[in-house]
Amino acid sequence: MSILIRGGTIVNADREFRADVLCEGGKIVAIGENLQAATATEVIDAGGQYVMPGGIDPHTHMNLPFMGTVTADDFYTGTAAGLAGGTTMIIDFVIPDPKQRLMEAYKTWRGWAEKAAGDYSFHVAVTWWDDSVHADMGTLVRDYGVNSFKHFMAYKNAIMADDEVLVKSFSRALELGAMPTVHAENGELVFQLQQALLKKGITGPEAHPLSRPPMVEAEAANRAISIANVLNTPLYIVHVSCAESLEAITRARSKGQRVFGEVLAGHLTIDESVYRHPDFDFASGHVMSPPFRSKEHQAALWQGLQGGNLHTTATDHCTFCAEQKGAGRNDFTKIPNGCGGVEDRMAVIWDAGVNTGKLTPSEFVKVTSANAAQIFNIYPRKGTVAIGADADIVVWDPQGTRTISAKTQFAKGGFNVFEGRTVKGIPSHTISGGKLVFKQGNLMAVQGAGRHVDRPAFSPIFDALGKSTKLAEPVAVNR
Repeated sequence: MSILIRGGTIVNADREFRADVLCEGGKIVAIGENLQAATATEVIDAGGQYVMPGGIDPHTHMNLPFMGTVTADDFYTGTAAGLAGGTTMIIDFVIPDPKQRLMEAYKTWRGWAEKAAGDYSFHVAVTWWDDSVHADMGTLVRDYGVNSFKHFMAYKNAIMADDEVLVKSFSRALELGAMPTVHAENGELVFQLQQALLKKGITGPEAHPLSRPPMVEAEAANRAISIANVLNTPLYIVHVSCAESLEAITRARSKGQRVFGEVLAGHLTIDESVYRHPDFDFASGHVMSPPFRSKEHQAALWQGLQGGNLHTTATDHCTFCAEQKGAGRNDFTKIPNGCGGVEDRMAVIWDAGVNTGKLTPSEFVKVTSANAAQIFNIYPRKGTVAIGADADIVVWDPQGTRTISAKTQFAKGGFNVFEGRTVKGIPSHTISGGKLVFKQGNLMAVQGAGRHVDRPAFSPIFDALGKSTKLAEPVAVNR
């Protein structure tokens, strides 16, 4: 069946304009005024609404095994919740165990993802190094559509990548035309601070932000940026949460370095007071890394989005129920890290950003889909409403309202960090792969309907980096 979206205002990253949109065969096939619908076409009246590219959440963890447990949302429930919120694609993470082959872990995650209701792709984490990792990175890029590799600078004695791993993996990624990404926190500092707090008898969730202060994040961000600068690789820094990390990115970009920053909807809107809440379940429900920060950091992050030094918005969607979080009741280091949000990101950012004048609708599209599509080389297949693009579209009602609650959400886990927030601006319809999957509160997601999205290597940025590297190639002195 074809779908005709009639009478809406199309919003792309570059402009707004009034037009109808016709979707057939999973693609956008026509855009124009007064398009005619065939008999079998479903017509969506978008009068008074915006028609935007479906959201891309570039940072989720569905079905994640973590600290002896597994997240409440699998790839079906997580992507279905995303569709309800206007997000039509996620980029999740393959995280190999130490000494596990990358290809073995990748095939496991691909198997889990077959039940996805929306489109998906993967960053693959490099958690250790030997010749097999070097080889598997090449296989993943050439044969499996992977063009980004993740490095955890935190989580000592588990998956932390030291400087040797960072240098070798960044260098290999550059050869392959793939984007290195980092979780920037100094793992050694975090570990030492955690131990010191436990010795002082501070064992509850209030210790979590104390063990991960802003400078712990900033040090790692500066170190990763410096390594990328020496090697002349691009760099994508996930979940930037503090002014100091943003300053490092801004400083590097002002000198021409290719550094990109991601910010979470939660870090833009939730402050660190949640960790001192007297209810353990409430406080532990907010435990994620990096932690939520003060309102001063939130203001800085909004300025980073407005100024173009933060490029994408994500959620780090990683849901654990109260019983799972309770494993750390007497030791905050044992609380599984993670919060939800894939269902609420778009509405929260619209409400806190567009409704307050911090972002224009086109800037909203940039930071919720278009920039991610460009950075990870799937634009214009994704991230724009244009002829030939995938028919992943959200019809957005700027006057619609919803009060966010765990009781009414589609995501699992039984907790919502945005609980009680009433947002103005919500999806009325979501189209994924040319099919209507959400309509005015009714979710019609289909298990297994999502497709793996191959992301080609060597985005245009690598051509530019190659030219600059060649011009700066050192030469020996002939004596």
